Amino acid sequence: MNSVRSDVEVAVRAAKAAADALLPLRTGELHGRLLGDAGDAAAQRAIAAVLAGERPGDAVFSEEAADDARRLSAARVWIIDPLDGTREYSDPARHDWAVHVALWAGGDLVAAAVALPALGEVHVTDPPPRVPERPDGPVRIAVSRTRPPAEAAAVATALDGELVPLGSAGFKTLAVVRGEVDAYVHSGGMYQWDSAAPVAIARAAGLVTSRLDGAPLVYNAPDPALPDLLVTRPELADRVLAAARAGR
Repeated sequence: MNSVRSDVEVAVRAAKAAADALLPLRTGELHGRLLGDAGDAAAQRAIAAVLAGERPGDAVFSEEAADDARRLSAARVWIIDPLDGTREYSDPARHDWAVHVALWAGGDLVAAAVALPALGEVHVTDPPPRVPERPDGPVRIAVSRTRPPAEAAAVATALDGELVPLGSAGFKTLAVVRGEVDAYVHSGGMYQWDSAAPVAIARAAGLVTSRLDGAPLVYNAPDPALPDLLVTRPELADRVLAAARAGR
C-alpha cells in the first residue's frame, strides 16, 4: 500500500519510472535535440505521476516544471532533475547521464535515489552506499567534459592529480561514490536540482559535500541557482578544499 512505502522507496519508484520512459526513446527515430527534448518531457511525466500518486500533498521542485513559490513554505519538497545530462543522453554511445529524485524536509535532504539507466543502476540513501577503497595512483578529479573549471586544475596541481572528464553532474557525483574518481570539483553554473539527489547519496556514503568556499549546500532556497559544488573523499577533503579556494 502507498501508506507504508518509505520515502526512499518512493524515490526509487519515481527514478525507475523515468528510466523506463527514457531508455526506449534512445532506440527510436528521434536524435539529437529532439531526442533530448522528448526525454526531458517523458521523464518529467513519469516522475510527476509517481509523486502525485504516492505523495500527493508534497511540493515538487523540478527543472522541467514551472517553479511554484509554495514550495518555500512547504514541509516536504521533492527536488528532481528528470534527465540530468541531456546532451549525453542524446548520444547513444554515452552512458554518463542520470535521473535525480530527492526529498527535502525539515530543512535538509532526507531521502534520495539516483538512477543511472544506461548502466541499469539505482543508488539510494538508505541503505547507505559503501565507497570502495582508493587505489594507488594519482588523485582523480571529475570535471565537466566541456567546461573544466580553473579550481579543478588547481586541485590537480596541488594534489599531483589528474582530471577525469565525465558527463552529467549526477554521474560525476556518483563516480565519487562508486570509487571511479576521488573528488568532483565544479564551478560556473548549476542549479539545486543538479546536485540535490546525488549529494544526498554522497553524504549518506560518508563523503564530504560543500560549496567551493567550504560553505554548506542549501536546498529549497528561493533562488534555484547553486552554482558550484565540491564532493570528495573525507581523507582528501582539507587538501581539496584548500586548493579549490586558492584556485578561485
